[in-house]
Amino acid sequence: MNAPPPRKGSPMSAQAPVKRITVPQIAARKGDTPIVALTAYTAPMAAMVDAHAEVILVGDSLGMVIHGLPSTIGVTLDMMILHGQAVMRGSARAMVVIDMPFGSYEESPQQAFRNASRIMSETGAGAVKLEGGARMADTIAFLTSRGIPVMGHVGLTPQSTLTMGGFRTQGRDQATWPAHVADAQAVEQAGAFSLVVEGVMEPLADQITQAIAIPTIGIGASARCDGQILVLDDMLGLSGRVPRFVQKFGDLGPRAEQAIADYARAVRDRSFPGPDQTYR
Repeated sequence: MNAPPPRKGSPMSAQAPVKRITVPQIAARKGDTPIVALTAYTAPMAAMVDAHAEVILVGDSLGMVIHGLPSTIGVTLDMMILHGQAVMRGSARAMVVIDMPFGSYEESPQQAFRNASRIMSETGAGAVKLEGGARMADTIAFLTSRGIPVMGHVGLTPQSTLTMGGFRTQGRDQATWPAHVADAQAVEQAGAFSLVVEGVMEPLADQITQAIAIPTIGIGASARCDGQILVLDDMLGLSGRVPRFVQKFGDLGPRAEQAIADYARAVRDRSFPGPDQTYR
């Protein structure tokens, strides 16, 4: 005899809730299966990424990708929080990390804590990310000792492009390598649970990965990093010119443009809306 179906609300009918990936789980991935990370800025995109990535970064790149700014410098804390809330609503599994924008943490550890705690409390995200090596170690330590998980970011740091003279690959001069490694070690010792390594020569990225015990997440770095991240719009082919280190895994931009052109044509020749799109 077949058992009756479980009653609504009974333990058998309830699905186990999806649990978010945690900071310790990411930290434990050092030397293990590479961490998959992608940016997302909206709930629908976050929902698509969520099933495949361990980390979703709400990057300050949203200033350029979403808002048409020339760089990340003009991104505000309110913008990061707004997009962070959207990404949290659209995702359920991946750990969400939110960039601290330019000017929100550099002044002092106290300023960083006020703004990071606002990000965490208003979005529910799992961690914040901030740029800088040894110079930011005290700030990272201040945050992590007060319960705010921090993902570090060294190498090419987009918020510093004005002083760097643009988006320049780091480590071309081997004499600078010890300073880059020291930056990574300082971030690790300050308590960061992982480290983005961006725009550096491959051998330097390998050296950084070997020199620290926390996972490295590369972007324009090395396949031997402990994970990889790309800007979602870049890898989907929705951006214009992209850096050399980006591989397009889709080419949605031309398809979207064609769809828009087809729509415009259908409106003008009155073939849209048709019988299936109207109420009779």
